[in-house]
Amino acid sequence: MARPPTAAQRRVIDAADPVTGRLKGTDAQLAALVARGLAFRHPRPPHDHFLTPAGHRIREGADVQPPPEPAAPTAAGAFAARVGGEEQAPESGPARAREVHSAWQGLLELRRMTNPDGATDRPCAWERTHLVQAAALALEAAGHRPSGAEPADGYRVRATPQPEAVAVYEAAAEARRACATTLERAGWQVGEHTEPRTGNRYLLASPRRT
Repeated sequence: MARPPTAAQRRVIDAADPVTGRLKGTDAQLAALVARGLAFRHPRPPHDHFLTPAGHRIREGADVQPPPEPAAPTAAGAFAARVGGEEQAPESGPARAREVHSAWQGLLELRRMTNPDGATDRPCAWERTHLVQAAALALEAAGHRPSGAEPADGYRVRATPQPEAVAVYEAAAEARRACATTLERAGWQVGEHTEPRTGNRYLLASPRRT
């Protein structure tokens, strides 16, 4: 189990900007928080440091441990969105809802900081290299229900052979249309298709560039 942050690290976390998560501290303190997956260093000058979702949860007092390895400098680096069909899915409830909300807000902030024009209405570079997780986070954050381990109602996000595209499976037509609306609002291009062999309907979604 990962160790909790030290008292000095906790003071730096508690003093972070409540909206952006921007941090102030010594180089050693900030580097230690990055190594623990609680902060990331912005790639563009002046290379400020910001809290990751795990860092935000500690600041908010949630009883959540940071990851044992350094998290990627992303909004979703400290947790996994539900893609649907997991054998051991995280329990739903208030704690999970806080995690999802924090991750989604962090992703929007990452868009603002890394998209050239600061836009938050379309996916950023991280999402284009983590398509399944990005699409799943958009769906889970909007309140859609992922499917369980056994085939049933609920969404499933899966990779596809096509570049920058994921497939979203949802048996219920109304729920499938709702998933499409959510992804479009999150900056994805979405089309509905039919599998030739099975006749199953699914969504094909790609991050919008403009």
